[in-house]
Amino acid sequence: MAALVGLLSGLILDTIYSWLRMFAALFISIIISFFVGIFAARSRIGEKLILPLVDIFQTLPILAFFPIAIFLIVGFLPGYIGINAAVIFLVVTSMIWNIIFGVYEAIKTMPSEFLEIASTYHLGPLQRLTKIYAPAALPRITEQSILSWSIGLFYLVTSEIFSAGNATYEVHHGIGIALTGLASGGQTFGYILGIIIFILFVIGTRFLFFVPLQNYAYRYSRENYKKERKRYHFDINELFIKKVTYFGAGFVKRTNQPKRHLIKKVSQDADKHQLKTILYPLVFLLVLISGYVLFKHPDIVAQESFVLLSLAATFVRVWGVFAIFMVIAVPLSAYIVFVAKHGQRYLALFQILASIPATIILPAIAYSLKNGELVALSVFFLSGIWYVIFSAVGNLRSLNPEIMEVKKIFGVKKWKAWKNIYIKALLPGLVTGSVTAIAAEWNASIVAEYFTTTGIGGSGSGVISSVGIGMGKFLDLSLASGNFEMMLLGLLNLTAMILLINTFIWKRLYKRVSDVYK
Repeated sequence: MAALVGLLSGLILDTIYSWLRMFAALFISIIISFFVGIFAARSRIGEKLILPLVDIFQTLPILAFFPIAIFLIVGFLPGYIGINAAVIFLVVTSMIWNIIFGVYEAIKTMPSEFLEIASTYHLGPLQRLTKIYAPAALPRITEQSILSWSIGLFYLVTSEIFSAGNATYEVHHGIGIALTGLASGGQTFGYILGIIIFILFVIGTRFLFFVPLQNYAYRYSRENYKKERKRYHFDINELFIKKVTYFGAGFVKRTNQPKRHLIKKVSQDADKHQLKTILYPLVFLLVLISGYVLFKHPDIVAQESFVLLSLAATFVRVWGVFAIFMVIAVPLSAYIVFVAKHGQRYLALFQILASIPATIILPAIAYSLKNGELVALSVFFLSGIWYVIFSAVGNLRSLNPEIMEVKKIFGVKKWKAWKNIYIKALLPGLVTGSVTAIAAEWNASIVAEYFTTTGIGGSGSGVISSVGIGMGKFLDLSLASGNFEMMLLGLLNLTAMILLINTFIWKRLYKRVSDVYK
């Protein structure tokens, strides 16, 4: 009995330590995302620089950044403080990207009259942040924070014990290291008990933290704003004036303002000049680095062929699984929003399931399937499907009510409703959700394709699951052997592929479906 109590209390303490790291990472991610997202939404040069970088970083396997965290953070903060800071850094690099996109989208789609009135009353930067940008971004920050929490848990479990070359770094307390130790020691009861405690913490976090936060954020959502405006017959000017202090000198006549098309033309020319000033030196620097690498490593061509094969193998797995969960996510999302009577309950259940990282059940999956390829495909599936569902549902729930009123008036039903309303309404959410889902799958590759009892980057003495060839396995083995040059080569190839796909597929596709009702 005493042993059971000790095991239970130890697992609870480990989970509390992990949750403290998670909340620290979430707070840091929200603060950074708020300012970066606003800058990207309100500045053309910021938009053209930040969004491509976020696209790249959210798709790269985040665990590949851990050596940088180890060498830099632990170098400045040696000992246990540095290791904890490195773990928090890693979780931040997994959480932050979709929150940035959420803030960007919220500010970008904000009703223009808010900014026009802010300009009329000459609100300063601080007033715009607190009175306009913060309320507009809060619902999306809350929504994306739930997803970020799920992503962060995935990497928290694997980052609390981490091997890089001959050195192993681990925290003293954490549910990730506790479950890894129990699984490698064959303590099945303790391992199952740890998973149960983990799930209970996930459920408690949702209902005690995220649900109240969502209810508070709903006060600032566009749907609630429309209801309140209709209920009290508020004019937009009246609603805004009641919430801000008068700072301006009055209304500025439009006739005294420069022509908008001239402003836009001058701004675009300035943006192009700034982009050239920034991009040309970067391209030149990359050419110099590539030349130096080729000079120092003449055998790089042979190594490159193996890297490309590894990249192709993971590419096939990622997109094959993506096709599978798209078939599931599309009808399920439409069903939850338009058909199901208890859609909110389904979403609550899905959010809980999405918060349970595949990494904590990976030993059970590996033991059940006993096949490295099937294990990898299962982890890819669990890592990506939720983002498509949540993004599609979120887009459908924000659908203009007038469209649904037209559906009722004209009696559009069954297949015509699916073809002309539901599918079209799903498209923008499906595209944005697909980008995040594909990124999540690539991130999961370093765990799905090669995972050992000693954590990511382990020596391989206790391999839980492994595929024959893949980019995730390649990066993991490169990290384990301390061959950072090969790891860099793999990341460069992966980055190049991401840039090509984002440029020629996702950007063009999003432009076509961004507003299908225009």
